[in-house]
Amino acid sequence: MDKSVGVMFFVMCLAVLTLPVEASEPLYVKNLSPVTGLLGLPSQRSAFSEEQGQLGAALHSSVSNNYVLDSNSREYLNLDGETLRFALDLRYGLAPGLDVQLEVPWLEQSGGHLDGLIDDWHDLWGMSDGGRSRVDRDLLEYRYASTFAPGFLLDDDSSGLGDITLALNYAFFRDENSALSVALGYKFGVGDDDKFLGSGGDDVYVALRFSGDHLSDLPLRWHGQVGYLHAGDSDLLEDMQEQDLWFAGLSLDWVLSERWSLLFQLDGNAAPTKSNITAIGDDAATFSGGVRWRFAQDWAVDASVVEDIVVETASDVTFVLSVRYGGG
Repeated sequence: MDKSVGVMFFVMCLAVLTLPVEASEPLYVKNLSPVTGLLGLPSQRSAFSEEQGQLGAALHSSVSNNYVLDSNSREYLNLDGETLRFALDLRYGLAPGLDVQLEVPWLEQSGGHLDGLIDDWHDLWGMSDGGRSRVDRDLLEYRYASTFAPGFLLDDDSSGLGDITLALNYAFFRDENSALSVALGYKFGVGDDDKFLGSGGDDVYVALRFSGDHLSDLPLRWHGQVGYLHAGDSDLLEDMQEQDLWFAGLSLDWVLSERWSLLFQLDGNAAPTKSNITAIGDDAATFSGGVRWRFAQDWAVDASVVEDIVVETASDVTFVLSVRYGGG
């Protein structure tokens, strides 16, 4: 990565230490399967908007491990590698009920270091490893070949700025305990698609979101979203790309005490390609569990784990750590 870009990103990340964000948020979850993760599918967020004139921020770090080896009479796919992703999330209240959101990601694609840990976990519980144990550990190879599409190959480590997303979020209904909002987002294809840092195309999405307290005495908070994304033309997925995709999610925040919450979340999205291979041709679903620690006034840290509940349609496992100022 160019040194000037790296310095700029580091300075922007430091801004997280001084800027507030909306207090109640779902977990930050992205499907980081090497192909799907390049699209502009938005993570869930609160339907409540930033107050007018207020600036908010969060910093999210994710590391995901992938291993898929599959083929049929016309296609071959190998996704073996690890993705490290940092995302700076900035929000500003433009008017009552309306905010603008900017997400700036930085990614690294490599062989990683988690293969041994995951192999040991599978061995401990006697779980199937999908063929992991038969290949060398900590390798990078994203390879697709077929009789009807050009395919792709990445086998050298890469890192750099990813595709940047800008979105408007309007809370058209709000009361003391709940909100409904609509969001319009645009992903700029500035990441290098040859290095799997971006999709190579511009995406646009629209989403409907809700947030609210549980309608009982239970200390539960709900968030959810449903939306549509139109994916721009991608050279990586040429001749097999699906461009009209749905996405949806539901999140539960169980407030245990003033300082602690448990969070559980479901997320799903449409398949990014027309392939007959599950990993890139079937609709995806993930389940996430995490904990939120409000360790000081206006400060919170989220730690969560994301699993693919429709096997191979998302990363085998993703670990996420988020720092938020404004509680959570």
